[in-house]
Amino acid sequence: MYENVRVGVLGCAKIAERFLIPAFQSSNEFDLIGIASRNQNTANNFAEKFLIESFESYDSMLASNCIDAVYIPLPNSLHYEWIRKSLEMNLHVLVEKSMACSYGDVLELTELAQQKKLVLLENFQFRFHSQLAYIKSLVSNGEIGEIRNIRSSFGFPPFPNVENIRYKKDLGGGALLDAGAYPLKIAQMFMSNNVYIASSNLFLDKAHGVDTFGSFQINDSASNITAQCAFGFDNFYQCNIELWGSKGKVSANRIFTSPPGYAPTISIQSADRDLSFAVAPDDHFKNMLLHFHNLITSGNGLEDEHKQNLRQANLLQQIRDENR
Repeated sequence: MYENVRVGVLGCAKIAERFLIPAFQSSNEFDLIGIASRNQNTANNFAEKFLIESFESYDSMLASNCIDAVYIPLPNSLHYEWIRKSLEMNLHVLVEKSMACSYGDVLELTELAQQKKLVLLENFQFRFHSQLAYIKSLVSNGEIGEIRNIRSSFGFPPFPNVENIRYKKDLGGGALLDAGAYPLKIAQMFMSNNVYIASSNLFLDKAHGVDTFGSFQINDSASNITAQCAFGFDNFYQCNIELWGSKGKVSANRIFTSPPGYAPTISIQSADRDLSFAVAPDDHFKNMLLHFHNLITSGNGLEDEHKQNLRQANLLQQIRDENR
């Protein structure tokens, strides 16, 4: 039987309140100890709502000696500082995407995690939904033949609040790190490790000073596969993937954001069939936490996660550099 991992939360983000804190509290593998915020009243409100301890600062939580791991849902620009401090305190880290604002920062953090044999996991929870596993099985079973092309889009309409952190340049805002990271991540799951950005475009909103939509193409130098991806938060809502193969194609329209209890639909087309069907509901947040726990308690897969951190950050850096 695995030991329970004691975890603390740095920051009172909505994703923590809606999904991750409930997932931690319903898990048999974790004990959620407490939460810290720069605003003590906010931390107290969260602590009261979830019946956990409130810490007066991030530093006080890290130094408390009562946790083994942290979950960090802070703005992107704060990730580097608090991941590093957490790792220096020998704490495992689950952090919201994107991990940091530059490849250099991710490299430094990942090397520190490697040296200390600590988990540093970027929270792309969609990786652990059964619909993605089903799509992978269709591909591996040859249902669509050899992959020729991947298309994926993730975008949504403008946020009504112009003070949203995604519009704040100094907080690491922008559509690439927020939405573009998703199709970038999923495309790599069907390609080799020898990928690079062949072309890209970012639209800079001068009013906010951040990119609000864009696109890119990834090429795989070890095969003939290309991936074309688009993203943004000035868009009609899209949340999809399409894998086009030599014998058919498979697609899904809720690939990144299927909430617990929702049955997503997968479509398969080929010369002799055209069908859509619902996949059983799943909870990718709980599944992701099981993976996090397994990494902590067994170390199995830890090296691969560290490599994924670097590949993702390197591709994001290529896109940013190309659009300076």
